[in-house]
Amino acid sequence: MELEDLRTFVEVADAGGVSAAARRLGLAKSIVSRRLLRLEDELGSQLLSRNTRGAVLTEAGISFRERAARICSEMEAAREELSSDGDLRGLLRVAAPASFGQHFAPALAALAKQHPLLQVHTRYSDRYVDLVAEGFDCGIRVGYLPDSNLVARRIGSFSVALYASPHYVLAHGAPEKPDDVLHHQAVMIGTESWKFADGRKTIPVNPQGRFKSDSAIAIAEAIAAGIGIGALPDVIAEPYVASGGIVTVMTRYRLPEVGIFVVRPPGAHLARKVRVLIDLLAERFG
Repeated sequence: MELEDLRTFVEVADAGGVSAAARRLGLAKSIVSRRLLRLEDELGSQLLSRNTRGAVLTEAGISFRERAARICSEMEAAREELSSDGDLRGLLRVAAPASFGQHFAPALAALAKQHPLLQVHTRYSDRYVDLVAEGFDCGIRVGYLPDSNLVARRIGSFSVALYASPHYVLAHGAPEKPDDVLHHQAVMIGTESWKFADGRKTIPVNPQGRFKSDSAIAIAEAIAAGIGIGALPDVIAEPYVASGGIVTVMTRYRLPEVGIFVVRPPGAHLARKVRVLIDLLAERFG
């Protein structure tokens, strides 16, 4: 029985179909299907029931999936233990925020260069990614991390400030204290609270506005277009400030930094490939 066949079966089971699993693995659908058929032939049992919407585990498949996943996990751990100082191997799947892609892409490229036997597959998206359901080894997240069952490691942070376009300031003025924010249109990620610091005192404000987005770039563009004021990490704001498109406002009050985190599904075993990525990112952003 081939280990790759077991891994492929687990991916198909978790992804809910051959097509989705093939995308995760970076393989042709025909290869995935061939591995599944070979495994079922060896076991003498049907593991998946195929339909037009994907694949559903049979009763035998449900029972076998847990054992197959455990075997794959134990083999991965054993392989890493035997080659703890050698080259990383296998596949590392990472979910990263699209808005910050240019900041994390060099580190991921450096990881691939340092470990030529490692496959690095990165999905860049500003939407919330379910690491377990979508089969990622880990995710890079920027922001104020909500409570979850994921294991998180903070590796650094980005400074945050309040910004507006010069045209907006000319037309509407700029807020001078937190209470003034309520009289301005806000550009923001969602229903959020901005917590301004004045010395040791924290002043929370719930801004209101008609433009919301899950993309930091989209928020920066809306601020530059004069739609309203908004809070941005400095690394996102820098090129807009340099071009004169936006300016900092209400500089007397500080906003908390946003954290940079590597999150991974819960589990006792931290894969070496994930640990190496965490160390690399911590070195660059810590």
